[in-house]
Amino acid sequence: MHTLIRDRDITTPDFVFYSDRLIRLVVEHGLGHLPFTEKQIITPTGSVYTGVDFCKKLCGVSIVRSGESMENALRACCKGIKIGKILIHRVGDNGQQLIYHKLPMDIDERHVLLLDPVLGTGNSANQAIDLLRRKGVAEERIIFLTLISAPEGIQCVCTRFPKLKLVTSEIDTGLSEEFRVIPGLGEYGDRYFGTDN
Repeated sequence: MHTLIRDRDITTPDFVFYSDRLIRLVVEHGLGHLPFTEKQIITPTGSVYTGVDFCKKLCGVSIVRSGESMENALRACCKGIKIGKILIHRVGDNGQQLIYHKLPMDIDERHVLLLDPVLGTGNSANQAIDLLRRKGVAEERIIFLTLISAPEGIQCVCTRFPKLKLVTSEIDTGLSEEFRVIPGLGEYGDRYFGTDN
């Protein structure tokens, strides 16, 4: 699927279809990192089955705009989940500015799935994580979900937030001089939402 979504000649509907499949896999894997308790139920045969019950206090937070592409997969896996938004204006490598955020009121009591499909330098992600921390979210309660990541971004985020969990489907070669992930897949949000031409 990575080959398909990286192809510059893929159609928008195919890009969205294969991206959604990858996103769903990343979301499912991220959910596997949530804490759980043992739970016993009775099956239709009258047998006792011991399984697990995942934490109930969970929310998603998408980094606007490309992070919004991951919301449907999260909703498909977690019925009725609350989803917050963070908008960060990025300029070059380190000129971030927090423009907007709307988060659940009780976010400090929740585990947070932070959504952004591409991790480049890590600076925007760090700003989003800083905001979550200022809002009272424990670092170990943040799971950052991304499709592709540059090693520099992983290093930047995980060095600053060593207790955070990061889930990605592929680690790329690195960053270009323009701070683009290489080989990458271009402007993800534009390609996903069909505004690339």
